[in-house]
Amino acid sequence: MASVAGPEIERLIQLLARLPGLGPRSARRAALHLIKKREALMAPLAAAMQVAISKIQVCKTCGNIDSQNPCTVCTDARRDPSIITVVADVSDLWALERAHAVNGLYHVLGGTLSPLDGVGPQDLAIDSLVSRAHQPQVTEVILALNATVDGQTTAHYITDLLQDADVKVTRLAHGVPVGGELDYLDEGTLAAAMRQRTLF
Repeated sequence: MASVAGPEIERLIQLLARLPGLGPRSARRAALHLIKKREALMAPLAAAMQVAISKIQVCKTCGNIDSQNPCTVCTDARRDPSIITVVADVSDLWALERAHAVNGLYHVLGGTLSPLDGVGPQDLAIDSLVSRAHQPQVTEVILALNATVDGQTTAHYITDLLQDADVKVTRLAHGVPVGGELDYLDEGTLAAAMRQRTLF
């Protein structure tokens, strides 16, 4: 594609196109919008990115991303330290926080086991999870991992490692989503919902 702008603008477009959900065309639209709104958007965004580069770090306790270490979640005295919710990525932690679904602490693995992609136990924060699970105040570990083959493989692997810890290991329920209609659900979801049915 022929270049229609200078190298600085083309570089901005190329960098924006690397973001999830943005392709080359969306990146061009985003770049054009940023350029048109330089004072209102681009300058504050550039300043925020500079602060992020210097201040944002990974929490040494749970793996969350924050401007302090340990993170805001780990230092919140209102949280229940007896529950650790295990997630694959920080985006999963943020999703659970948006839903106000967890009042305990978290542990971010940094992914899931995936032999095909070369991701083994040594590539994830599993050893530190096992250490945390053996702390006397911890009574439950919730495996909030995706219902994919890799997510379930990871959950089974962690469950085996935690057998000698004095903790209850639970996982998220699988089945019919709130507001879901049975006719539109796939067979796997329906089968899981039937297996995990509860008293009404």
